Amino acid sequence: MIRDFTDDEARRAIICKWGQVDDDVIPAWVAEMDYALAPVIEQAVVAAVRLGGAGYPAVDDGGELGRSYAGFAARHFGEEIDPEWVLPTVDVTAGVRLALNVLSEPGPMVMPVPAYAPQLDIAQLAERERADLVLSPDAERAEIDLDRLASLFESGARTLLLTQPHNPWGRVFTRAELEGIRDVVVAHGARVISDEIHAPLVLPGAEHVSYLSLDGTAEHAIALVASSKAFNTAGLKCAQIIAPDERTRKALLDAPMAANDSWSILGVVAAVAAYTHGDPWLAALVERLDQLRTLLAELLAEHLPEARMRPLEGTYLAWLDLRAYGHADPAAVALTRGRVKLAPGQDYHPGLDGHVRLNIATSPDRLTEIIRRMASALT
Repeated sequence: MIRDFTDDEARRAIICKWGQVDDDVIPAWVAEMDYALAPVIEQAVVAAVRLGGAGYPAVDDGGELGRSYAGFAARHFGEEIDPEWVLPTVDVTAGVRLALNVLSEPGPMVMPVPAYAPQLDIAQLAERERADLVLSPDAERAEIDLDRLASLFESGARTLLLTQPHNPWGRVFTRAELEGIRDVVVAHGARVISDEIHAPLVLPGAEHVSYLSLDGTAEHAIALVASSKAFNTAGLKCAQIIAPDERTRKALLDAPMAANDSWSILGVVAAVAAYTHGDPWLAALVERLDQLRTLLAELLAEHLPEARMRPLEGTYLAWLDLRAYGHADPAAVALTRGRVKLAPGQDYHPGLDGHVRLNIATSPDRLTEIIRRMASALT
C-alpha cells in the first residue's frame, strides 16, 4: 500500500524537502516521507474541494474530529478519550505555544535536549526562559534524568515540554519512565505539555503510552497529537489538543481567537479520514519503517561501522553520532562531498559536534544510496 515517489514526483510533491536542493542531491533532512498520500486521504480532500470546502472550519471542541480521534486512540493505544476533550489547533508547535501562554505559570520551560529544532525558541516566544535538560551524547540510553528535572523545578522552572515518542532521540518512553516523570512534576506543582505527534509511528517492540493515560495527570497536563507525521499531511494544518480537565479546557477555549486560529478545514477533513479509515495504510507504513530500521542498521554496520545509533523505537528519524569520523559538521561534509542533505545535529543541540538526524522514510534503494554516499563523503 506504500507507493514510493520517483525523484521527479518527489520534487513536485514534497517541495520543502526535495524542491530546495539541487537535482543531484538526495534529501534526507526534513520530516516528510517520500511516499504518495494514503488513497483514503487523497479521496477525502479531493471530494471536499469539489464541494467547495475551502472556507473556515468550525470553531468548537469535540465534533467529528473529536469522535474520529477518540476511535483511533481506543484502537491503537487502548485510551478512553471523550470526544469533547479534543480541541483543534493549527499544528503541534502552535499548540505548545498556546498551552504555555494560557496554562503555564511564569517561569522557565524545561526542554530535554537534543530537541525538535523549531521548538528550541518556543519558550522565548512565550516570554519565558528555556531550561535545558541535556542528554549526554555518551549516555548509553536516552532517558530523562529525573534528578536533574527535579533540580530545574526547584530552581524555578514551571513546565516540562515532553516529546514522546521523542524526536530526534527515537525513544518511546515506557510507562514506568513516564510515571517517574509524573511523580517529579506533581511533587513540584509543575505542568507538562506532552507532544505526542509521533505516537502512531511506534515501531514493533515498543508501545506508546500517552502521558494523560497515567493516574493523576489530567489537572496538570495536556497532550498534543496530529495525523500529520504518520500520514504525511503537515501542509494541511490541523493538530489536536487533548485536554481532559474541564478547567483546563475552558481556559483554552476562552483564549482570544487570535491565540488559536488558522487551522484548515481541509486539515480537518484529512485528519478525520486518517483517523477513521487510515488503519490499513498506517499498518503498512509501520511495517515498511520497521524494515527500513533493520536495513539502516545493516548499512551502517557495513559502510559506517564507527557510527553510533541508539535503538530506533519510534518515528522515522535516526539520531546518528558520527564523531568517530572527525568532522564537526558531518551534515555539511555529506552535502558537499556526498550530495546528501541531512539535518545537522547543531540544529537540535546547539554546540554539539559530530551528529546528524537522518530521515529513513524513503525507498530501500534510496536509503542504501544515502548511506553509501555518506560513507564515501565522511571516510
